[in-house]
Amino acid sequence: MPEFILMTRLSADVLRSGGNAETLEERALERIARVCPGVEWKHSYAMLGQYDFLDIFSAPDTETAMRVSALMRTLGRSYSEVWPAVPRKDFRAIIAAIA
Repeated sequence: MPEFILMTRLSADVLRSGGNAETLEERALERIARVCPGVEWKHSYAMLGQYDFLDIFSAPDTETAMRVSALMRTLGRSYSEVWPAVPRKDFRAIIAAIA
């Protein structure tokens, strides 16, 4: 199943209240589970730098990953990007096939 990287930056008002951030995360995961069947959360990391969180998830297809991205944006108080990810060994095979 394809994997995707979700990068999220929370607004300052959410970060000021730790409980707010937890509530936002719980709401997001509940909605994703309900609206995006087949999505499997693999890893979640808090980050230093431009983004506050990095999440890795798998989804049955790109359309489902786009739904995850759209849902994150509808929750407000955050900015997110979803990037497709390919394991390095698979990328090497892609490069070998075009060389």
